[in-house]
Amino acid sequence: MKNLLLVLLTLTIVLILSSLAMAQPGLPSDPAQAPIDGGLGLLAAAGGAYAYKKLKGRNSEEV
Repeated sequence: MKNLLLVLLTLTIVLILSSLAMAQPGLPSDPAQAPIDGGLGLLAAAGGAYAYKKLKGRNSEEV
């Protein structure tokens, strides 16, 4: 009886794992393209201003 339960449990696990492996979707289509207009420019300007502020603050502390 113990062997029968072990065999049934093993078969159940194998069937579940094989069904999960076969349930994978196909390759996705190309994603929708988003324009990179002003957002990237604003981020670059903000980063430049932050770097300038940090460098100016560092130079004023050294003097």
